[in-house]
Amino acid sequence: MILPAFAAPGRFYRGNLHTHSTLSDGILSPEEVCRRYKAEGYDFIALTEHMIGIYGYPIADTTGFRDDAFTTILGAELHSGPMQNGELWHILAVGLPADFPPANAPAFVPVEGQETGPQLAQRAVDAGAFVAIAHPQWSGMTLEDARSLSAAHAVEIYNHGCAAGCDRPDGFQYADLLLSEGRDLTMVATDDAHFSEPDHFGGWVMVKSDALTPDALLAALKAGHFYSSQGPQLHNVEVTENTVIIDSSTVVSVIVQGHGTAAQALHGDSMTRTTINLDRCAKSPWLRITVIDRAGRRAWTNPLRR
Repeated sequence: MILPAFAAPGRFYRGNLHTHSTLSDGILSPEEVCRRYKAEGYDFIALTEHMIGIYGYPIADTTGFRDDAFTTILGAELHSGPMQNGELWHILAVGLPADFPPANAPAFVPVEGQETGPQLAQRAVDAGAFVAIAHPQWSGMTLEDARSLSAAHAVEIYNHGCAAGCDRPDGFQYADLLLSEGRDLTMVATDDAHFSEPDHFGGWVMVKSDALTPDALLAALKAGHFYSSQGPQLHNVEVTENTVIIDSSTVVSVIVQGHGTAAQALHGDSMTRTTINLDRCAKSPWLRITVIDRAGRRAWTNPLRR
């Protein structure tokens, strides 16, 4: 079978799902953030301000920055608390309605009477949002915390801001363990850009959609019709009973991962069509694929259940 992101109709659009401006703790205006992403070749972004009382619980109105070649999806980074480490939840919600009622989160510390993170995530999903578990490694999230967010569509598996700021960019351990427990999850790479350090243009999603509109992009995200990247392009991924065939831009490594220690890698020069035998992954109930280019940049498919 061909993975859904590549079998779906339409074309791929490049977007960042996690971005901040002067409406919360970023240093550029919303207009300038959108201008820079458009200038860098992005097709869309979600400006996801911290929905915290000290910032006025913002959901950025970016509708005025849309045109025929660039669009935006409304969203926010939602907060409530506490997680098991005593700190606030960080929940990425893309596709929120502009009037989404905020949680009781006056500042970045938990207060009595707050709704739980799982309750907040469920409320965002019920309101129509695509919800991701944000930067779990950076947050100090436990696996039990991650398990409890049963409404989430995705895990943020790469966060470029967390890579630049504290070398804690990763969400793969959480995603892989949840997949092995039977969760159906996708995986997103983001910037979490604030523009106060080199935290921008480093991780994005490529969304397969039949139109560059917020509604079409949001539907494609929920359907899993995307892959994530730091640079390499994926053109097609097909899985047969015994092999996986990957068409891509030039890469030097292709790795198939699965449950537990299941993994198979192939290395070479200027690989653009790669076939990998799945013997080592034959018993895995799920697979995902990483490609790596000569500069060390990666792209990742969403998981496939078998």
